Amino acid sequence: MPTTRRQFLTSLTALAGATVLPIDQPVQADTVAKTWPISCNAYTWGTFYGREKKEWMADPDASLTDYVKTGLTAYEPSFTSVDEVKKLAPYLTKYKLAMPSLYVNSSLHRADEAQKSIESVLAIADAAKPLGARIIATNPNPIKWGSEEDKTDADLIEQAKNLDRLGAQLREQGFTLAYHTHAPEHRQAAREFHHMMLATDPKNVSLCLDAHWVYRGSGNSQIALFDIVKLYGKRIVEVHIRQSKNGIWQETFGDGDINYRRLATDLKNLNVQPLLVLEQCLEKNSPNTIGPVEAHKQNLQYTRTVFAGLI
Repeated sequence: MPTTRRQFLTSLTALAGATVLPIDQPVQADTVAKTWPISCNAYTWGTFYGREKKEWMADPDASLTDYVKTGLTAYEPSFTSVDEVKKLAPYLTKYKLAMPSLYVNSSLHRADEAQKSIESVLAIADAAKPLGARIIATNPNPIKWGSEEDKTDADLIEQAKNLDRLGAQLREQGFTLAYHTHAPEHRQAAREFHHMMLATDPKNVSLCLDAHWVYRGSGNSQIALFDIVKLYGKRIVEVHIRQSKNGIWQETFGDGDINYRRLATDLKNLNVQPLLVLEQCLEKNSPNTIGPVEAHKQNLQYTRTVFAGLI
């Protein structure tokens, strides 16, 4: 499997050593439009910067200067600690970026790890709340990163219980927990994915639909993707947007393997208005013709066209 956000998170060392600017007036939730702004997450920029032998956020000013050149006004970072939240806060103010959502890993399938993981997510959420964050996206860790080993039924029962508990506690803090998947959760008849959805309370656990990981994890199946939308569409609060052609991630979001026009129509018909988060990442065989700023300008324009009915 190509580098995932999990692996990207393990390499996030730059912010820990970044100079901390004085916190002025952080972006507040009430400054965000009544309909979500189109956002983009850190993972995609990490892949573009990595191709250029650079590290995303090694120099926050240089990175975020590039980011705002695209026209994006919202950002979905990935956090591993409260300190990272505090160090990003003044840069959100400086570059006038909203942060309606954030991504954080969790480990929930083992009772001895779950409580510590839940406490970490809650602490990160608490630190991020004054910055406007209201959606916490999490992808519970696998047995071993990069492993093909599946969780047992007992693991899945424990994970669903803890995912629901995390969602309930976040809801009390004013957040929505959005369950996110990569490819592994869709192996073995998608048993892990479906159990997380069916064994949790929709009031506590919503869905971050990462359309392409669902597609790829299901054997490049649009049938699987749109069946999930039909089954759980009312729980979708966020969509991660990535496109491929012939199974390979492209540099820019456009027409390709996934029919995003149909996805936009289906979501509109369900009367849901999720946060749209660009995640047009690169992998080994992706084209190499365009830089990150121009790519994201095109991504933003195409997203506004395809998802016009949801914006």
